[in-house]
Amino acid sequence: MRKKIIVIVMILVTLLTGCSPKKNQEVIANEVTIIAPSSMGGGWDLTARAMQDVLISENLIDEDIQVMNKIGAGGELGWKYTKQQKSHVLAINSSLLITNHLLGQSKITYKDFTPIATLATEWEVVIVSKDSTISSARSLMNNMKEASHNFKIGVSPRLGNDDQLSFVLAGKQVGLKSDELDFYIYENSAQVVDALLKKQIDVATMTLAEAKKYYDINQVKMLVISSDKRLKELPDVPTWSEEGIDLVFEHWRGVMGPPNMTKDEIQFWDTTFEKMVQTEKWQQTLGKYMWKDFYKNSSETAKFLEEQDRMYEALMNVNRED
Repeated sequence: MRKKIIVIVMILVTLLTGCSPKKNQEVIANEVTIIAPSSMGGGWDLTARAMQDVLISENLIDEDIQVMNKIGAGGELGWKYTKQQKSHVLAINSSLLITNHLLGQSKITYKDFTPIATLATEWEVVIVSKDSTISSARSLMNNMKEASHNFKIGVSPRLGNDDQLSFVLAGKQVGLKSDELDFYIYENSAQVVDALLKKQIDVATMTLAEAKKYYDINQVKMLVISSDKRLKELPDVPTWSEEGIDLVFEHWRGVMGPPNMTKDEIQFWDTTFEKMVQTEKWQQTLGKYMWKDFYKNSSETAKFLEEQDRMYEALMNVNRED
């Protein structure tokens, strides 16, 4: 009888050991660092810190997680740092990783990294200061068509990102050529808004989450949003289609790791992020920033990045021919 009990106990121990998350935790035995390739408060930073919060609070990872802001060159410095690491480092990315290369601003491409996940999308908005005489996106475009160089447009952190591209695509529909638009580049959205309030620029284009905090304290007006329909949270903000311009534009963000990550590491993050996006806390985060769930695992993200590279190449070739 005693021998039978011992055998049963050994079987239970084996089963429990096999099911334990510690088995996967051994894959990332050190502290995990998430690189936000921008200053605090920007979209990449918000995404990184939201991930950090949910992964820790939901006990999805046992190791310490830190967010490191690597600022400069439109994400370039943070991504270069990530590329040089061996393991235990993830970085937030977006379409700028692709467009930087297409514009000849960087030799780094999405192929230099291990795709891990695509997390969410959000909408683009156009804003002006609260006391601006610009009353609508349509009137702005009409006035710019008459004298485009009378308007200074703020954007961050680098030309070629979705903030700029969405504005260029809208302008194209009213006959504005990309080289007729005067963009002023700032390090982050806070600097863009500061320039807007100081009348150094006339209008700005950025993501909704970046603009909303200034909208909520009545510093800026949102002229238009790139969504397919008005958001219930922002019933007074019209879409581009309502302004007579056929444009729906979503900006995505994802996660990547250094090159040559092992299959075990990739599998660990696939499992971990799949759990993360299913938590109530992550759903609350999406609602807080008005992001849309757009989760893709590592293999799906690899295909998505290839598709996005082809799409942006086509879009930017069109712009270069204008």
